[in-house]
Amino acid sequence: MFRKRGENLHTVYVFLFLNVAFFFLEYQDAKKFATLFSFDRASFLAGQYWRIFTYQFTQAGQGWFFFPKPLVLFFTLLILYVMGMAVEEEWGTAHFLAFFLVSTLTTAGLAWWLGVPLLGSYFVNFTLLFVYASLFPEQTFYLFAVLPIRVRWLAYVAGGLLIYGAAVGGVTNIAVLGGSLAGYGYYLLQRIPRPRMKRAAASAEAPAAPDMTAVRNAGRFVAIKRAVASGADADIARLVAQCDRETVRGVNICPPVDYKPEGADGYCIRCEGFAECSARYMRLQRPAPAQAPAPAAVAEPTA
Repeated sequence: MFRKRGENLHTVYVFLFLNVAFFFLEYQDAKKFATLFSFDRASFLAGQYWRIFTYQFTQAGQGWFFFPKPLVLFFTLLILYVMGMAVEEEWGTAHFLAFFLVSTLTTAGLAWWLGVPLLGSYFVNFTLLFVYASLFPEQTFYLFAVLPIRVRWLAYVAGGLLIYGAAVGGVTNIAVLGGSLAGYGYYLLQRIPRPRMKRAAASAEAPAAPDMTAVRNAGRFVAIKRAVASGADADIARLVAQCDRETVRGVNICPPVDYKPEGADGYCIRCEGFAECSARYMRLQRPAPAQAPAPAAVAEPTA
């Protein structure tokens, strides 16, 4: 997909730590925190250069309707982990960091030019979402564990809200929109074009990339663990049936032939046999059906 994948150093974990650390700093003194770490032109010219990055790692300057900030932090961390890990794994750490810097610095540069302050994790909520949706457009998420929605529709909604906010007078949204477009432009420049005529030949010569399979299996892994932990027979039966439908016949299952997604190498998440070993695991863990009590013995009448 990309011109160079490179080594994956898992920089997403650093971003996760920074979001959590800044969140606790905010709760000590929110007003002082916003004053110290937000980006604005006057403070940057005064020598406070850290502001050009720190504005991205906070929830202080934003809110999601009626959701409390701890819940906003949870969704931010979830989005960053799921989407950031997939993009960095596909792209490589060097390009992922460059992607982050292009989006962050462009947003700050436009905010400088427009004379508006910045405070909020705009990279996660917009730029990363747009690129992830382009990489995995068919990926389905379950909002509040109930409502299924494909990630590309989430990106459409986020993009529409951002464009609307920039059009109706939200000057900060103009800077955020510009940073998102710059980050997405960097993504487009790094893509390897795939000619339509050569696509079939290339797929016949090389096996399909396992990245989409890995993302889908990772999501199913969470559902399997939840169903087994709760002992819900209906959920387990549904997941077993889904795994049976997606089982790849004739593949060599990685030894040992059991459900082992938490191994050090994590091979099962990417393996074609994930559906088969998952179904086998759930059948073994499925609670035994309750047996009807044996009828009570009737005493023989005595003569």
